Amino acid sequence: MVSAEVAANGGNAQVMISNGNGTEIKLDELRRLVGKSDGDLLKIVGVGAGAWGSVFAALLQDSYGHFREKVQIRIWRRSGRSIDKVTAEHLFEVINSREDVLRRLIRRCAYLKYVEARLGDRTLYADEILKDGFCLNMIDTPLCPLKVVTNLQEAVWDADIVINGLPSTETYQVFEEISKYWKERITEPIIISLAKGIETALEPVPHIVTPTQMIMRATGVAKENILYLGGPNIASEIYNKEYANARICGAEKWRKPLASFLRQPHFIVWDNSDLVTHEVMGGLKNVYAIGAGMVAALTNESATSKSVYFAHCTSEMIFITHLLAEEPERLAGPLLADTYVTLLKGRNAWYGQMLAKGELSLDMGDSIKGKGMIQGVSAVGAFYELLSQSCLSLLLPVDNKPVAPVELCPILKTLYKILIKRELSSEGILQALRDETMNDPRDRIEIAQSQAFYRASLLGKP
Repeated sequence: MVSAEVAANGGNAQVMISNGNGTEIKLDELRRLVGKSDGDLLKIVGVGAGAWGSVFAALLQDSYGHFREKVQIRIWRRSGRSIDKVTAEHLFEVINSREDVLRRLIRRCAYLKYVEARLGDRTLYADEILKDGFCLNMIDTPLCPLKVVTNLQEAVWDADIVINGLPSTETYQVFEEISKYWKERITEPIIISLAKGIETALEPVPHIVTPTQMIMRATGVAKENILYLGGPNIASEIYNKEYANARICGAEKWRKPLASFLRQPHFIVWDNSDLVTHEVMGGLKNVYAIGAGMVAALTNESATSKSVYFAHCTSEMIFITHLLAEEPERLAGPLLADTYVTLLKGRNAWYGQMLAKGELSLDMGDSIKGKGMIQGVSAVGAFYELLSQSCLSLLLPVDNKPVAPVELCPILKTLYKILIKRELSSEGILQALRDETMNDPRDRIEIAQSQAFYRASLLGKP
């Protein structure tokens, strides 16, 4: 029997089949493509247990975890991270506000430890509560119980699919360690990166390094086996089954079957070949989300001010992607939606708001308790350093004057002065927006689209 969902989508075979065995059919198909025989588990492991990494593992566990003879889903996180008493007290309140969670913990004989932690009689650890379905960066959204591994070698050495849920700042280091455990592998794993951040290298020529590039360089895994998944998503909302879209980007060999495997009724995954644009936009949106949070706080959520900021920052994003990709995907559809939701709500926008309100200071660093890594901060520095290099100078069409690309990105320049150089206060973002010399955002887009700005060297290519 064909489901209503399939019928509504014209019978598209990639739409999740919602009859009784549709999920198992998708699992069996992926097992076949990976080369699994009967009785051989498909092993999936998440590396990194931030909010999105934990939710992603939980979504897979909810969908496929009950097929215990066919698939094993686990998540790795470092051990030893303790939880303070204030957080333990809040966690206890969350547990008692959710009858389903309370009953589950009582059945598992796990409730008492949360009582003791609330009283200060016991210390809880992040890996310990993750087994019960609580992510330290997202306490208010209980997940399903997860199989947690704290030994990295045990987690990854024979994994078929590895999900990178690490910040970009940690990706290379961890995957370099992982590569030691893969030296004797016969088949290469499939790696899906969720990381949304960018690093910069200035030698031998200035270029950016994306998380998928970091993974490829650290492990030697073939490019076709490394993919990026991004989309308009707030982790807690997706787990609570708010309708969401995403794209998995990379080589055709794996992106199409993985799009089908990951697709759920409330989480629709499409596939796309443009890995560069999607991954770069994933890093850029975090940069500009910090400024969006500042504008929202400083203007008392003025819709007009936020829309002006949106126009300018998206034009800068389009300009930058034309430097990095020869024919970049247009900032539309899921790419635009991903930018919109991140500027609207997310840890980077929240961080900008808290800075502007004076509730956080830059001296507190970019790893914030209860939120995790604010990846937009390091990305501001990375993009500014890259685009300020004189060897990348462009000729302005009006006066034929050579300028570094960053000079055409006033919002990025201002964020750099606020967050990295600390020469301006948060109010500097409004001063930039109100500058009479600010060009129409359309002018910047036209410059990018009408000239051959693409620089292969920016992605480390010859």
